[in-house]
Amino acid sequence: MKQIVILAGGLATRLYPITKTIPKSMVLINNRPFLEHQLELCKKNKITEIVLCVGHLWEQIFDYFGDGKKFGVDIKYSVESEKLDTGGALKNALPYLEDEFFVMYGDSYLTTDWQQTFHHYQKMKNEGFMVVYENNWSIEPSRVLLNASNTKVVEYNKENPRPEMRYMEYGLNILPKKLIKEVTEKIFPISRYFDILIKRDQLSAYISTERFHEIGSHDGLENLKNILK
Repeated sequence: MKQIVILAGGLATRLYPITKTIPKSMVLINNRPFLEHQLELCKKNKITEIVLCVGHLWEQIFDYFGDGKKFGVDIKYSVESEKLDTGGALKNALPYLEDEFFVMYGDSYLTTDWQQTFHHYQKMKNEGFMVVYENNWSIEPSRVLLNASNTKVVEYNKENPRPEMRYMEYGLNILPKKLIKEVTEKIFPISRYFDILIKRDQLSAYISTERFHEIGSHDGLENLKNILK
């Protein structure tokens, strides 16, 4: 697995006023844009083909990172002319997608071994794959329910999570290109793809023992600054 799609087109309103004038990917973490830290993480995990789904102030990202070569990666830009949500952004990026690919959010910093998760995905032989974390409602609401053997996702419920849901989406998923064409709408969340796979009993699960990190909030931003010092 060499390709990852990074969903970086959001407005990042929870980081206002920082993100009023810069996109979230360009927020500085120890004097470097957050995306630069993400790209280093990609290379560490042998991922060098990057598709950036961008929108809000995306030109600043392009001006700094260009085609990615000076950072040791290849970057392609899928630009949203309007807000498409996470699923719509993936659909907009369809021309750039390989047959299967990782998906990560533009505010995530994920320290689990990505290639190990890919090998697990290959062994499971299902269409899609979700890395989960046993959160038990400690960090934020747990929205994922696994089957009895903890090998598949049987429900992803972002709007109305239930007490018996012990896991949360870690932020690293694998999807097949053929799935992306199945949703006819233009604007929709990535959870629509998860729901399709769950209905088919085709969404494998991998439990990460390492918690996720993010810059989606001011607290998360400060925490990651300390971790990356």
